[in-house]
Amino acid sequence: MQKNSKVVREGLRKMGISELNEMQQATIDACVKNDDVVLLAPTGSGKTLAFLLPLIATLDPNAVTVQAIILAPSRELALQIESVLKNLGTGFKVNCCYGGHPIKTEINNLQHPPAVLIGTPGRVADHLRRKSFNPSKVRTLVLDEFDKALELGFHIEMKEIIWQLKRVKQRILTSATHMDEIPAFTGVRAPFKLSFISEEIPQGLTLKAIRSEGRDKLEAFFRLVCQLGNEPMLVFVNHRDSADRISGHLHEMGLAHDVFHGGMKQEERERSLIKFRNGSHHLLITTDLASRGLDIPEIKYVIHYHLPSKEEAFIHRNGRTARMNAEGTAYLVLGEDEPLPSYITGEVAFEAVEEQAELPQTPEWVTVYIGSGKKDKVNKVDIVGLFLKKGKLQKDDLGLIDVLDYSSFVAVRRNKVKKLLQLISKEKIKNKKLKIAVSK
Repeated sequence: MQKNSKVVREGLRKMGISELNEMQQATIDACVKNDDVVLLAPTGSGKTLAFLLPLIATLDPNAVTVQAIILAPSRELALQIESVLKNLGTGFKVNCCYGGHPIKTEINNLQHPPAVLIGTPGRVADHLRRKSFNPSKVRTLVLDEFDKALELGFHIEMKEIIWQLKRVKQRILTSATHMDEIPAFTGVRAPFKLSFISEEIPQGLTLKAIRSEGRDKLEAFFRLVCQLGNEPMLVFVNHRDSADRISGHLHEMGLAHDVFHGGMKQEERERSLIKFRNGSHHLLITTDLASRGLDIPEIKYVIHYHLPSKEEAFIHRNGRTARMNAEGTAYLVLGEDEPLPSYITGEVAFEAVEEQAELPQTPEWVTVYIGSGKKDKVNKVDIVGLFLKKGKLQKDDLGLIDVLDYSSFVAVRRNKVKKLLQLISKEKIKNKKLKIAVSK
């Protein structure tokens, strides 16, 4: 870690990190000594920082070419990696490429090559076919959440990309599950393996279950959610249409929530995660897409509306709560005659839910949408200044602020939103008329 070590130390200081965890330090040591490294570690353990730090150490500040490629199975994970790298403030250019938005913008950005290119396999392969960038000087390849990429069917795209990377010196492969065999197309040969995953239920996790009357679980599930109140909870289903069906019922019942699955548009998915993170709602209904690789806060409750067919998926879902030294609860919503799957061998406490369901209190925060973002030169400082000076808010009236490329989202206390919008509706930001509204 000699090269760029000062840059790395300063970046960690900016992020408020004084000490790396055991997994991160072990990964750095392994990458210094080995060409190929396989890191097995659960979601939420800090894998992103673990592979970024040794990668940064290899970058040449004088080279004007793509030096490292990081492939991630979802656009959310790719954006998360980009965010961590930018927060380190290394000065190296980074671009993130993914589907769901115009490729022309990415092509323009790649005319001035980044040191690090992050992207989903499909979009990076598309850029290589278009010759948007020159891959001949790529020295480091990271395959993040590789098992998930295989599960989502990215074999062909990854193989196509890796075949064109002729001068890679180091390959870092991360996974949240054990793999019996690493495909030959990765080019990973005799890697140094690090494992920080357990196939056991987390020690701080309590398993509970409720039974519905009859086959339809909706009513029992609704009463359970109301009983649990305003605590952060993830609800897992096995199919997208199930998520949409449950969402429709909750809308009819007036329960604040959102949905997250692969059938949604990119901006819809981003908005769902932002509102969940900032407390505008405490309930997110999702497929296994949200079980790994996403930057979401500690969850108090995981609810399995549907149980997965494999124990591995069950473990990943539960990994969203009771992380590190925390405690959490996973609820199983079972049909009247639905048996427990064979992979659940520990004690499960069955609970009765209250017959009369009272809606939880309305969330304290509301998300405000602004139609300007990074590409319009808008940053968090601009937004805070506008909301405090012109909007007459106090600092504690503002919650999390997310600035995206072409939009921004701000958490504001619910009882302050109406007055805020009245005060700033005619204001400008960066000399542009402000587009502002409560986010849908």
